[in-house]
Amino acid sequence: MKITILGSGTSTGVPMVGCGCPVCSSSDPKDKRTRASIVIETGEKYILVDTSPDLRRQALRQRIPHIDAVLLTHPHADHVNGIDDLRGYHFIHRRVIPCHGSRSTMEAMLRSFSYIFRGLEVAGYAPLMEAHIVNEPFSLFGQTIVPIHLYHGSMPATGYRIDGAAYLTDCSRIPESSLALLAGLDLLIIDALRYTPHENHFNIEGALKVVEQLKPKRAVFTHLTHEVAHGDEARLPEGVEFAYDGMELAL
Repeated sequence: MKITILGSGTSTGVPMVGCGCPVCSSSDPKDKRTRASIVIETGEKYILVDTSPDLRRQALRQRIPHIDAVLLTHPHADHVNGIDDLRGYHFIHRRVIPCHGSRSTMEAMLRSFSYIFRGLEVAGYAPLMEAHIVNEPFSLFGQTIVPIHLYHGSMPATGYRIDGAAYLTDCSRIPESSLALLAGLDLLIIDALRYTPHENHFNIEGALKVVEQLKPKRAVFTHLTHEVAHGDEARLPEGVEFAYDGMELAL
């Protein structure tokens, strides 16, 4: 199994429009961050987690030949507004892709993107995706997918554990019941927005506390703002890294 970080940035991306700060002006390619998403390769299947507004650019950069399933973490714009870019794959393969998420997420998606799931005959749109509500472990292409209940401020969000890896983006609290599902991780990819506190996200200090509690073999901090330069990675403890676009993680 291989996980690729498609996007490692927060909702504005980095550089942020109109900003000339040192990170936004950086020449380090690892400081160029599209909106947060990953793709999981298992066998010849590609599982996409979130459909960021930068999906087309990410898919072209990584040469993703097809998407076989989508997992959604929550319905915020920076995580779902690229869903229409999946139409390109449909034009080639003519397959309806299964899309999995919590009840609240899927209900929001069906309201906002009904044509994606139901089609719109008058506009010539065929259904692209099939909605699946998940709140318990389920099987996908021979892998067990474990939804992890999280809190993103006061709203619910969903992380996912697949084998020894977990992806927890956009979260500020992990309930006790979810901590038990995250024991013995080889890889933890977790929201670590910035240095300063934020009510809806773990900052770097908060993410480090989660790492200390869960003790994964390797931790990768993602969903980063322009407060964080990739060069700051040297300040992190051993076994903790900053994500960057295109980062490949083999398990």
